[in-house]
Amino acid sequence: VMNRMQGALLEEAFRLVADGYASIEDVDIGIREGLALRWSFMGPFETIDLNAPGGVRDYAERYQSIYERIFPSMQRRVDWTGDIMDTVEEQRRQAVPAEQLGERQVWRDRRLMALAAHKRRVDKDIGR
Repeated sequence: VMNRMQGALLEEAFRLVADGYASIEDVDIGIREGLALRWSFMGPFETIDLNAPGGVRDYAERYQSIYERIFPSMQRRVDWTGDIMDTVEEQRRQAVPAEQLGERQVWRDRRLMALAAHKRRVDKDIGR
């Protein structure tokens, strides 16, 4: 399940950049400062259940039509190895030069361990 969800998210991220809607930094910020905050302690269904006053059904009734209008533009596959990869690679190397990837991976792993420890403490203190 996780790989399919990640694949869908990555496909849309590449499509947003390829179609000129966003830079890779815009996409990263949107996930990091938006979805990821919620998704670090609850999943997508619990998120939408709590995002409408009447719960998940209310959310679907309110917002499904918005997603229906967006969905047709999401049908086209993007070749991740095509021209878009040049754009993505260039922007990522500006952010983190190739020779610093190992250092950044260590930073990521430390952040993940700290987040996991924080989640365990919070789950114990205030519940899951």
